[in-house]
Amino acid sequence: GNLAVMAIRLNKYIADAGVTSRRGADSLIEAGRVKVNGKVVRELGSRVDPLTDSVMVDGKPVQLDPDRIYLAFNKPKNIISTMSDEYGRACLADYFQGFDRVFNVGRLDAETSGLLIMTNDGELANQLSHPSFGVEKLYLARVQGRIQKSELQRLRDGVELEDGLQKADRVALMDQSQTESLVEIVLHSGKNRIVRRMFEAIGHPVVELTRKSFGPLRLGNLKPGQYRELSKLEVSSLLSAAEKPKNRDT
Repeated sequence: GNLAVMAIRLNKYIADAGVTSRRGADSLIEAGRVKVNGKVVRELGSRVDPLTDSVMVDGKPVQLDPDRIYLAFNKPKNIISTMSDEYGRACLADYFQGFDRVFNVGRLDAETSGLLIMTNDGELANQLSHPSFGVEKLYLARVQGRIQKSELQRLRDGVELEDGLQKADRVALMDQSQTESLVEIVLHSGKNRIVRRMFEAIGHPVVELTRKSFGPLRLGNLKPGQYRELSKLEVSSLLSAAEKPKNRDT
């Protein structure tokens, strides 16, 4: 892939490191107080690669906040996507008690398993949860019945739901038995229960659903209930994805 994509704005990098606000960072840049790889940078739109570039403000190295936590979690089935549940149902807090103020980015409905991002980076969480943040999400769905090619095409062309037409970006039949089909489906929409509603609409209700990827992140071989820290590369790809709202499904 193209690593230039990993670059994030210099003012965001400085703000994320906790030095000052983005606007404050712009003032520092204009005043010539910021160096990237030893050179003064005054262009406000400049981008840096958090992995390879060294950033200094007033001669001091700036590093992304080490207290920021970014985790990939494989949410098990029947776990509510929240850090506290007023009805005492099993929720994410049961898995993250040792962490300081982490919370989930977006949600998966209770009976859906798969990739959830957990972080204590509030700004990133807000950007990633915003409806305009249309990253690709890949799901593996086990559905009732033998699905036909024409029905897969309907998912691509768009299915009329109560809140409008919903299209899948990509659909592939992975496997089939006499009574069920295993389908991989990719979409940008973050709407509630969207995958379930689309399969319901074509007459193949979902039996089991797992989210395998979210934007640049993959679930990998995490077992349900397990989490791992995101690598530096994954974090920077997520930060740069969060900078580009994609209005795919408005």
